[in-house]
Amino acid sequence: MAVFSVSCCILLWLGYLPTALSAARLSGISHQQSQVSNANSLVDVFQVYQPIPNKANGSIGCNRDVLLMDHVFGYSYGKPFIGIYEPPDCDFDTVRINLTVTSRGRQFDRLASMYLGDTEVFRTSTAEPTTNGIVWTYIKEMSQYNTLWKEQQKLIFELGNLIDNTYTGSFNITLTAYFSHNQNVKTADIILPITARKSASNSSSAFTVPSDNTTVLYQFPPTASRAVVSISACGQSEEEFWWSNVLSTDTKSFNSVAGDLYGHSPFREIQLFIDGILAGVVWPFPVIFTGGVAPGFWRPIVGIDAFDLRQPEIDISPFLPLLTDGHDHSFEIRVAGLDTSADGTAVLSDFVGSYWVVTGNIFLYLAKDASYSVTRDTSNDIPSIFAPAPKFTVTRNLVKDQSGKNESLSYSVIAERTFNVSSSDFSWSQVLSYSNFGLINQQGTSQANSQSTIGNISSMRLGNDEESDDITFEYPLVVNTTYGGTDASKEFTIDASMKRGLDIEATGVTGISTYTLTSGASRLHTEQWGRAHYKSITGGNSTSSGDTFDRFESNTEGSSYRRSVRAIDGSVVLDTNSSDVTHPLLVSQSASHSVGRDSIRSILGRGPGLLQN
Repeated sequence: MAVFSVSCCILLWLGYLPTALSAARLSGISHQQSQVSNANSLVDVFQVYQPIPNKANGSIGCNRDVLLMDHVFGYSYGKPFIGIYEPPDCDFDTVRINLTVTSRGRQFDRLASMYLGDTEVFRTSTAEPTTNGIVWTYIKEMSQYNTLWKEQQKLIFELGNLIDNTYTGSFNITLTAYFSHNQNVKTADIILPITARKSASNSSSAFTVPSDNTTVLYQFPPTASRAVVSISACGQSEEEFWWSNVLSTDTKSFNSVAGDLYGHSPFREIQLFIDGILAGVVWPFPVIFTGGVAPGFWRPIVGIDAFDLRQPEIDISPFLPLLTDGHDHSFEIRVAGLDTSADGTAVLSDFVGSYWVVTGNIFLYLAKDASYSVTRDTSNDIPSIFAPAPKFTVTRNLVKDQSGKNESLSYSVIAERTFNVSSSDFSWSQVLSYSNFGLINQQGTSQANSQSTIGNISSMRLGNDEESDDITFEYPLVVNTTYGGTDASKEFTIDASMKRGLDIEATGVTGISTYTLTSGASRLHTEQWGRAHYKSITGGNSTSSGDTFDRFESNTEGSSYRRSVRAIDGSVVLDTNSSDVTHPLLVSQSASHSVGRDSIRSILGRGPGLLQN
């Protein structure tokens, strides 16, 4: 163990000691990385998002930088980075982190998570590197976790990576935090993790669903005046492309050509239960990681939210009369799909495929008045809940060719759900709709899915000072893929097109939202579309090229931002914000690039080969 001092801030490192950096050098990390990337021809990959300055303007009395991590993730399965964070010796209310990553060689895209103790505070993923190397920087608002930053924490950063003769790319990561005081909005007083709580054993605390029991127990303080749960959940392995899955009755429809398909339908619902009572749901955004569908889409522009996976929120304030009764209460997160009966009736399933990575956080806001207590119904502290069963309409049609072989499968799922929970002081409601129309033809080698998820969420404080916050969202997705080739030909190809988007509009949020990623009212509209091609030769290289357009518009905290970017075969050919020094235009050295994932199944979720490790 060593003591490491940066700008009056102390960081204790366990098992790894980086070279000491001065505060002046820390403040210039992003600039220096950009210079290095240009000198060594590293390709600058990026997610289009509204820029966040490293340091908030107008800081009052606190302006500190802390190097949290400078680490190389080589062969790192089961070997997360472990460090001890010490808070700076100044009064801060704003925290932002700068994540800068470089990588060279061949490697899968990887999922990564950052924890303060048992609490997950950041989930991200990596881009697939190239032989010459890539670099990216992402700056994230982290003030919503102020109560954790105020105390010493064990910092755990997990990025499970594989190094062997084929997969040679390590991920070199520098993580820096910037602390300032800017009269920020009030954030939670207590944060309780809904996790496996394994930090004591230097491990990640994420649940793996459906195999893990996600239940935790907590007793709330009597002065809790507001409570919000954030949920982080994303599918991996058999569940990475959940939005393209079929009904479980059809998983073997094309197994002689495309292998087994994955089931439980293309619908997923993340459910939060309190004491076994449904408290709210999340209909997830379909994240596409940089190795998915066709890797050529995502160079150098990565997919929407690939570098910062949002955490949707469920306001559980209506449950406070129950939760502040001085007893333990259970919190559980489940993931459900759909199962169908012989007559075609669809119901929520108890299980899904393997697997989802799931955590949650409970953000508690305490009343300033120590004598405060929520309004109680002396006869029953359980809130009034209106939660009719969701409505599902499911169709399927399997067509055979003249020889009797299955030729095509068309299917659709339409879902609607309403949910409302209220107490004397609070009301929270959801109105959700979903549709997915799928077609698999050419005996499983071609697939198209058109999906739409739309929702409205309303949170109200009742009484004399009545106020309400509303969030509306929409996730459109259209993906069309066709693969070809056989083991005998030793060559496989994928041709793909996609159009997808993310729209969020909020009239307000509690504190700083883990979903809108800001405080107050906000609006976001972003969309991506394009075409890509993939080619692999058995025993040789796999390459992918593409043409992707990304349009982004947002307004947060009164500041507007617009940017449109187009990349063809790894080169940015259009950028309306080309003066942005964080993402300079860099021309790639070839029209196609080697890729990490090495099988059709690992890229599409169907077809020959194995899933990603």
